[in-house]
Amino acid sequence: MKSKTAFTRKDIVVVLVCVVFLLINLGAIGSGGRRRAKRVVCLTNLRQLTLAWIQYADDNDGKLVNGDTGEYDTIHPDETPWVLRDWGTDDMEVKRNAILNGALFPYCKDIKLYKCPMGVREETRSYSVVDAMNCKGWSSMGGVMIKKRAEIRRPSERFVFLDNGGTAPMGGWTCYVNEDRWWDPPPIRHDDGTTFSFADGHSEYWKWEDQRTVEWGRQMRAFSELQPGNPDIRRCQVAAWGSEAGN
Repeated sequence: MKSKTAFTRKDIVVVLVCVVFLLINLGAIGSGGRRRAKRVVCLTNLRQLTLAWIQYADDNDGKLVNGDTGEYDTIHPDETPWVLRDWGTDDMEVKRNAILNGALFPYCKDIKLYKCPMGVREETRSYSVVDAMNCKGWSSMGGVMIKKRAEIRRPSERFVFLDNGGTAPMGGWTCYVNEDRWWDPPPIRHDDGTTFSFADGHSEYWKWEDQRTVEWGRQMRAFSELQPGNPDIRRCQVAAWGSEAGN
């Protein structure tokens, strides 16, 4: 009798990640190729985290996991964060336990998936949830925080996670709703761009178009000066808050 076996999508992802790591470690590709390979791993990590995020909602009557990491405790008094507070300390054990004891870990139990391979040694987590996804609302600007997955309009266009590039370890990732400037700095370690995941479960790499974005990202400081007409800012505003926000 012939064995009726087939690769599942998860099997293919695992094989792909293993091949990429082998190529990186064996030095079989140049520096540019290694960066692209690490980006593939980062995109895969984000996708896996987002699938876990979706499963959490499915198991909790559609409620989104708390996207904060201990910065806005008064907003989420009875909700365990997806990752506990892991900032403000250099203790790697504390940072590791913050992931292990977070609300999302039962759905994504590989701690390596919480960190981009481009991250520095001192990081255990390099991914953040955008404010709108049950982290922090900014009603004064028209920024609505979403609590239920069913409330997300056009999920293929709305951010969930991003590689923060080491620039926004606290809370979630914040961008203005209706001002042409950056709140949290735009991450740039992926060849002057960064990676995002979306509420439908897919992930994308965005390379910044405006040089002002890159220059500000290199400074790794919050609250930029006004950058009128910057397409990167508007693109992030729409994906973070929805096309209706700020209009």
